[in-house]
Amino acid sequence: HQQVLKRQPLLQAQRAKSGCSRPWRKLDPSQSYKREWILFLLYGIVLDAGSSRTTVYVYQWPAEKENNTGVVSQTFKCSVKGSGISSYGKKPQDAPKAFEECMHKVKEQVPTHLHRSTRIHLGATAGMRLLRLQNETAANEVLASIQSYFKSQPFDFRGAQIISGQEEGVYGWITANYLMGNFLEKNLWHMWVHPHGVETAGALDLGGASTQISFVAEEKVDLNTSDITQVSLYGYTYALYTHSFQCYGRNEAEKRFLAMLLQNSTTKTYLINPCYPRDYSTNFTMGHLFDSLCTVNQRPARYNPDKIITFEGTGDPSLCREKVASIFDFKTCHDRETCSFDGIYQPKVKGKFVAFAGFYYTASALNLSGSFSLDAFNSSSWNFLINVSTEKYSRIYSMCVYARSYCFSANYIYHLFVNVYKFTEDTWSQIHFKKEVGNSSIGWSLGYMLSLTNQIPAESPLIRLPVQPPVFVGILALFTAAALLCLVFLAYLCLVSRKKRHSEHAFDHAVDSD
Repeated sequence: HQQVLKRQPLLQAQRAKSGCSRPWRKLDPSQSYKREWILFLLYGIVLDAGSSRTTVYVYQWPAEKENNTGVVSQTFKCSVKGSGISSYGKKPQDAPKAFEECMHKVKEQVPTHLHRSTRIHLGATAGMRLLRLQNETAANEVLASIQSYFKSQPFDFRGAQIISGQEEGVYGWITANYLMGNFLEKNLWHMWVHPHGVETAGALDLGGASTQISFVAEEKVDLNTSDITQVSLYGYTYALYTHSFQCYGRNEAEKRFLAMLLQNSTTKTYLINPCYPRDYSTNFTMGHLFDSLCTVNQRPARYNPDKIITFEGTGDPSLCREKVASIFDFKTCHDRETCSFDGIYQPKVKGKFVAFAGFYYTASALNLSGSFSLDAFNSSSWNFLINVSTEKYSRIYSMCVYARSYCFSANYIYHLFVNVYKFTEDTWSQIHFKKEVGNSSIGWSLGYMLSLTNQIPAESPLIRLPVQPPVFVGILALFTAAALLCLVFLAYLCLVSRKKRHSEHAFDHAVDSD
């Protein structure tokens, strides 16, 4: 091991010169080692800069399996305090300040000697997509401020970028199926193979400013549409339908709903909201409702951003469901089965789906999780609004700012799933509301990192069997049985031969005696 220690600095220098950044664990001279390098963990960091908040994820995987799969896991998660980075459009220099607390914790999670080789990526979603459409200069200044901050950090910063809605949908689908083991599994020989008979799951993601649906479409689909993406993973190509609905995330959808209530009201300062509990009231400024690109077309003629509007709840679940439906335009579909709303193409949903992010949190607020029937969802959302008292609701709201919108969210999800995506009573039970798989959160960030670090190759590194696994197992069993029969037959021949030799020896002995 002394020879190994002498060679270690030279090899590290050679690796640095060649651009290879895989780290090696330092050997302790007091320990006895075989002549081999000891590998350890690699790390990757992704900042999910959403419209309402930024979340930091730390992932790790064994260094010796860097280009394999099924080994990447989430080890740390930190929610950045404050709102999303798009809210810093007027003060872009303040955007990085919110990251300090989480980044301090991240530095403690990743070993110090690996900081320089650990990549960090920031991906911004619908909030920044909207800001870029509204004020591109402000969006660029926010990103520039963030990039300047991370260049001063000890990690290998790979840039801050705004990802498209379609990319967000694809990465979310990759994450969900990667964590669920739908792409690869280990066989009896610990080789990675494509799971036999396993179908991929569709992904349903609800953010603050957009919502995404992604699933493998049936063979007979229009491949020319921009919503069908050919995704190649491990040698398999999937015709993935994915669409991102800008302005239909939970927060922006509710703004559209409140703006619609204002449009249809005779009074412009005091409005009734059937989705709020009875006697619950809250105030918003016009600026809060109409400062978004999603509601700018709904601004009243006498728009005053400082004007206060009061919304009082009536706790009417039936009217709430009716009113929420009006934020969707179904007329342009003309009852076509392959149309979701607003003339947008969508093939028929099929197979299992995973609903995460805002979908999961809304279901959890209704004491629902996993898979459940449409009737159970309707009953829970109905009873939540009717049974909750103003006192109890105020107590819940003090703990969670989203509590006042749970009933709106539930009815919004109903219309989105039933009338837009066209899930039926039978197919609704195929939707699984999940937050994570194991200890890893379901979201687009893991798929994003896997893609940027080439952890999922397009071509297949797999061991491919010339026959289907059940047939292979049957053939293997047949040959095993044949081999056992041969052994038994050889043992029988050996025994017969031994008995024959024994008989001849006895006969010869008897003749000699005579």
